[in-house]
Amino acid sequence: MVRSRNILTATAVAIALGAGAGRGASAPSAPVAVAAPAAPPVPAPPTAKLAWVGRVLAPVTARAAPKRSARARMVVQPIAPFAQGATTLLITRTLVRDDVRWVEVLLPIRPNGSRGWIPADVLALSTTPVRISIDISERRLTLFRAGRRVMTTSIAVGAPATPTPTGPSFAIAERISTNQPGAFLGPVVMPLTGFSEKLNEFAGGNGRVALHGTSQPELIGSAVSHGCMRMRNADILRVARAARPGTPVSIHA
Repeated sequence: MVRSRNILTATAVAIALGAGAGRGASAPSAPVAVAAPAAPPVPAPPTAKLAWVGRVLAPVTARAAPKRSARARMVVQPIAPFAQGATTLLITRTLVRDDVRWVEVLLPIRPNGSRGWIPADVLALSTTPVRISIDISERRLTLFRAGRRVMTTSIAVGAPATPTPTGPSFAIAERISTNQPGAFLGPVVMPLTGFSEKLNEFAGGNGRVALHGTSQPELIGSAVSHGCMRMRNADILRVARAARPGTPVSIHA
C-alpha cells in the first residue's frame, strides 16, 4: 500500500514538472513571454477635439527653450496659488532633446500667451475633450466637447476702458468655489492664464481675468466688467462641471 502511494505521488510530480513526454526524457520548456513595458504617452498640440494637460508633481522651472541651460521663465509650483489645488497646465507642443522629453506649456504670466518648456517626467499627463470659445462682440460663451457644441450662453465682458483681453491661447488655471452663491463673483470663479492689458492690479490681485458668476444677472450681455467674463450662476456651475484646469480657452473680438 505504501509502495502504491509512492508510485502515484512520483507520477503526479513527474507530470507536474513536464517530465512524462517520452521514456524518461524531459520535454523542452516553453519560453515565457515577458511583456515589454508600456511606452509613456506622447502628448500632442491641442486640436478642436482634444487637448493634453499635465498636473505638476513637483516644483519645476519653465524655460525659454527645451534645455536645462535655457533662460528661466518662471518656477511652477505643484500647488496653485488661489485655491491651493493642483497646478495643471495646458500642453502646446512636445519634443525629445538629448533623450529627454520636453513639453511646452501655457504659463500664467504676462504677457498673455507666454509659454515655457518643462521636462515631461514632472507631469501626470491626461487629456480633456473640452474647450471654450468666447466671442466678445456677441458677448457669448460656447463650450465644446470633442468638437461638438454642447452649451452656449450670454456673458458680460470688459468695459471699453478695461476690455477683456483677446487671443487664441488661454487656459483655465484654477477652479475656485466661493461657497457663497449670492456673492458678487457668484458660486464659482475660474481664473484664466490671461491678464488685463489695462490693469496691472485690481482688488488686491495682479489683474488676472476669470470666468465667474454674478450677483447682478441683469448686467449679462453688457460690457461692464474690469475684464472678467461674468455669467449667470447656473451657467458658471455648468461650465465648472464640464471644464477643469488646463482646459483651452480662446477669446476673440
